[in-house]
Amino acid sequence: MLTPEELAQVVPAESTVFPSPIPAQCISSDEYMPTPQTEKQREFEARVKAIGNEMAKKHGITRRRFFKSAAGMAAAFVAMNDTYGPLYAVSRAEAATPEMANERANALKSQFIMDMHTHFLRDDTRIMGFVRQREAVGKAGWNPLLAGKPQTIDDLKFPNYFKEIYLDSDTKIALISGSGSEEPRDWFLTNEMKDDARAKVNKEAGTKRMYSHAIFMPGMPGWMDKVDRDLEVLKPDSFKGYTVGDNTNKQLARHPWRLDDEKLLYPFYEKLVKASKTTPSLRNVCFHKGLFPPATAKEFPNLLEYADVRDVGKAAKDWPQLNFIVYHSAFRFTGGAYKVGMEQFEKTGRIDWVTDVSEIPEKFGVKNVYGDLGQLFAQSTVAEPRLNAAMMGQLVKGLGADHVVWGTDAVWTGAPQWQIEALRRLEIPEDMRKKYGFPMLGAADGPTKTAIFGGNNARLYGVTAQHRASLVNDRFALAKQAYDLEGGNRTNMAYGYAIKST
Repeated sequence: MLTPEELAQVVPAESTVFPSPIPAQCISSDEYMPTPQTEKQREFEARVKAIGNEMAKKHGITRRRFFKSAAGMAAAFVAMNDTYGPLYAVSRAEAATPEMANERANALKSQFIMDMHTHFLRDDTRIMGFVRQREAVGKAGWNPLLAGKPQTIDDLKFPNYFKEIYLDSDTKIALISGSGSEEPRDWFLTNEMKDDARAKVNKEAGTKRMYSHAIFMPGMPGWMDKVDRDLEVLKPDSFKGYTVGDNTNKQLARHPWRLDDEKLLYPFYEKLVKASKTTPSLRNVCFHKGLFPPATAKEFPNLLEYADVRDVGKAAKDWPQLNFIVYHSAFRFTGGAYKVGMEQFEKTGRIDWVTDVSEIPEKFGVKNVYGDLGQLFAQSTVAEPRLNAAMMGQLVKGLGADHVVWGTDAVWTGAPQWQIEALRRLEIPEDMRKKYGFPMLGAADGPTKTAIFGGNNARLYGVTAQHRASLVNDRFALAKQAYDLEGGNRTNMAYGYAIKST
């Protein structure tokens, strides 16, 4: 978690960051420090405000209401192109013509999107910054319903999570993940809580709309016994671990581990292979990598070797029966280091540690390594869109379009619809494709993006055509139809911390 000194430098993003359809500056959870708004981000914010004012006036609505519309989302991507160059498929006509924007949005809203990287926080969490954010919203008058009302994580997290994932975005299936800690009170959610959320959501939907991780923590006392209990009682859809050990409280991380540790991890893999005979999705070994910029490495040098991907190739080669899913695709450059990442790419053609992930299949002769997009896509879209395009190019070229999987790390960065729209519209610039041999990403509903959005995760988790068809008219689908007919109410909020203005 952030230290008291670091907390003194940040403010709640929900009450201070301009609610643009695409975030206008980088925010963070309490896993790392956010970065100050850059000159380019200020330029983007000014542009998006200007075009929002112009279009809202033209259509006789408020700017905030305009930004909740499909045309408002298109306007934000026009501002992105004007700021960063032509990266996104959008026209000024779409931004200016609600009918055109709505037609496009309606044509894509049935697209199958399976987001296997989402979060909310437990009611009794000690990570109380999220509560203070919500109270600040009430005090600021942004939401009168919150004014003078004591707030809890329950007010913010699960109800808000449900709304933003299933109503405010085109997501059809989500997986609830988590993060463990040496301090039991600092688990985002216990494995039992994730199981309860999965059961609650799927019961309400009448179909399987939610999947869940069980967090495993190798080296902790009794950890393998806990794995056995989770397999027997909770029956998770897959397991996830953090190789640095305690990612939330890195100063407490006494049990970092390596994927290729034959003594510690290989007996665990044996269990997964055996369990996958009855639950095939347990072949998926999910693990957090990256989000470990130079400043973090300087503070915790003992964890650096566990944060990168030097251990992935051997483990994947030794265990072809399993799938190794690298969360965030090991994207390193959070916490103000985005410029370093872009400079590194421009000088060397490499990006720590995404390039390393993309090269594993060729170097180790394996086909069982996958790249989750997580904060890679969210953070780099906001900070350095050309870096985002470069990383997408490397992953699709190196892993294959069938081995890049959709995850948003929502709801830390708000409803995931802006990320969905960013991938739908993103194209790798021609100069970059020619220089590095990157493939085109293609149309929003073309084969590459269709695979990334849902096809690959569906294959990994055994989602059949019959399962997908059952989602079309389940209770969630009907609720979303009614919600959309009423005009929806996407807030464009981001949740977490933003750096204080200076």
